[in-house]
Amino acid sequence: MVTKFYQHLLALVFAVNEVNEDPQLLPNVTLGFHIYDSYYDARMVYRNNLDLLSKADRFVPNFHCGVEKNLIAVIGGLGYDISFHMAGLLSLYKIPQISYGSFAPEKKYETGMPSFYRIVPNEAHQSLGIIHVLRHFGWTWTQPMSLCNPPCLPGYQKEKKEGATFCCYNCVPCPEGKISNQKDMNDCSECPEHQYPSRHQDQCIPKTIIFLSYKDPLGASLAILALSFALLTLFMLGIFIKHRDTPIVKANNRELTYTLLAFLLLCFLCSFLFIGRPGTTSCLLQQAAFGFIFSAAVSCVLAKTITVIVAFRATKPGSSMRKWLGKRLARLIILSCSLLQAAICVVGMAISPPFPDLDHKTLITEIIAECNEGSANMFYLVLGYLGLLSIISFIVAFQTRKLPDNFNEAKFISFSMLIFCTVWLSFIPAYLSIKGKYTVAVEIFSILASTFALLGCIFFPKCYIIVLRPDLNSKEHLIKRKT
Repeated sequence: MVTKFYQHLLALVFAVNEVNEDPQLLPNVTLGFHIYDSYYDARMVYRNNLDLLSKADRFVPNFHCGVEKNLIAVIGGLGYDISFHMAGLLSLYKIPQISYGSFAPEKKYETGMPSFYRIVPNEAHQSLGIIHVLRHFGWTWTQPMSLCNPPCLPGYQKEKKEGATFCCYNCVPCPEGKISNQKDMNDCSECPEHQYPSRHQDQCIPKTIIFLSYKDPLGASLAILALSFALLTLFMLGIFIKHRDTPIVKANNRELTYTLLAFLLLCFLCSFLFIGRPGTTSCLLQQAAFGFIFSAAVSCVLAKTITVIVAFRATKPGSSMRKWLGKRLARLIILSCSLLQAAICVVGMAISPPFPDLDHKTLITEIIAECNEGSANMFYLVLGYLGLLSIISFIVAFQTRKLPDNFNEAKFISFSMLIFCTVWLSFIPAYLSIKGKYTVAVEIFSILASTFALLGCIFFPKCYIIVLRPDLNSKEHLIKRKT
């Protein structure tokens, strides 16, 4: 018999008597109690619980006969193991089990009475009256403290000590990506997908939504660069229209030159579809406009190169290539190559259209607002077809770079297509390895760099001759070179 544990029983008896004697605490309700000794034996724990669930004088659980006990709640034992055994049986009958904690008297009520354990009701409303016995008499409750170690702080979780009692444990930091925001948490929890753990892992912080915007220095720089290149293209187009009757403009197919410059202008303007928060319209237009416009531009380059080959071979006596001379061949090449890419884009949007999406997983502290490509295979098919056109244009231009023509631009085309292909081959690994808004920035940079390569290599030499060396752009100089 361990007499020190009887202080808890005396405290319970005292509290119940005070509640019953004061009509203002629980009017029209009388509390009673039954006390059982389990002797720290599991079999006695179950036996006593079944006795509580039986009628007043006989051990017959699960039967309603005779005078019943109106069982409100059961107070657990002082040890974790006893309370655990009780919970397994009481939960079947939906009887609330009350846990223990320590009470500390306020100073003005320090009467030398022993401190006793708090009662925390789960479902029994009448038991709340006991909590309110205690406050009436000036008793306040404090959290139970471990006898082996201080409580685990937020950001930590409990870890059981092997061979120690249930109230002794280690405090270990929460695993990466999880938090605990209260003391003595058994397990850490994950943050919602739109939040992330703080540095001390004691709270969840909302993630910020990021995208390449015009307010961002990178987005603003790319937008200014794209606008500058677009204005430069318009300026060059104006030069060629103004000097449309000069030999250098006539020799390089004026209509094809105007068409190529127009598509290069659209390529630069296409960059603006990628800046700003993605929306339904911008996501639908991004890849479709990019794929069609760039394919049309490369088709123009291919048509210019093939036109040079046909023009050179048609000058030979008896050549059958004469029937292909003129604008019909160039129009056929541009239309066929561009419409095939347009068909690929339309099929891709019909099967799995792009849509605005939020990526919560790639970055820890930020949410990426992006365009979901829908079908990745269709996206790479668009890039693959564009790459095929570029390689064909480069090969054809490279083979015709040494043809004896006064204004042969094949050497400039081959160099421009070499840069064009290099840019887009470098784009794929960069696109796959970079995250967040920088993925879009890489795509815009590739668009601007490859388009500027075509504009600079093909048209800068001609503009130099037209504007700064008009003596080289005259009929007299042309006749002199032929002789």
